[in-house]
Amino acid sequence: MEGTNGFHGPRSPLSMMGEGRAWWEAGRLLGDPVWRGEGVPHGGGRPVLLIPGFLAGDGSLAVLARWLRARGYWTSRSDIRVNADCAQEALTRLEGRLEALTERTGQKAAVVGQSRGGSLARLLATRRPDLVGRIVALGSPNLAPLAVSPVVAGHIALVAAFGRAGVPGLFGEDCVRGDCAERMTEELARPFPPGVAYTMVYSRTDGVVDWRACLDPAAEHVEVRSSHVGMSVHPHVYRMLGERLAPH
Repeated sequence: MEGTNGFHGPRSPLSMMGEGRAWWEAGRLLGDPVWRGEGVPHGGGRPVLLIPGFLAGDGSLAVLARWLRARGYWTSRSDIRVNADCAQEALTRLEGRLEALTERTGQKAAVVGQSRGGSLARLLATRRPDLVGRIVALGSPNLAPLAVSPVVAGHIALVAAFGRAGVPGLFGEDCVRGDCAERMTEELARPFPPGVAYTMVYSRTDGVVDWRACLDPAAEHVEVRSSHVGMSVHPHVYRMLGERLAPH
């Protein structure tokens, strides 16, 4: 598949089956002291924009949003129902959300994105370092956006087919292997702004993306043993977020 830059997604069918761990990981989170905020610094009203992954909406990050609000953060949804739109169009809308959030709070925002949402977070930071203080990407293949499992590659092809047929709100073929895709790849490869902190969370047991494609040299790398979907409900991720997002 084009756009993998030598990477490839998980090939074993067992990899995708392992994504069922997400429910177990969510259960562990609710029983972990970090869920109650033990040892977690107060957020001090810091604004955080949350961006969901491919084919997911804001509801997929509802648990994380609830936890951040309870820790004293000002969270904002991305207003994405299904993250399957053209990346350039999605970025235009996200930039508007980011502008409104930072104007309302008077602070630079942190942006937390899962999977494709983390790629959009990197692009946002590159475009608007004046509005972003930190990004955290959860399992985002920023070195090769199409380095995904065959199952997910099939979903991408299906979305592109519907987009080509004119279904609104879905990316088309150009966003997968055309000019739009090339533009996104070039933007992801741009130097990351030095004044923005960047943390990448990855898992070698990720059943959706090639974990090596997450190792962006511009980022601080944090490894967890997690499913791809479960990163947004993983106790170790929350502990890391409590440390990285806290205002200093």
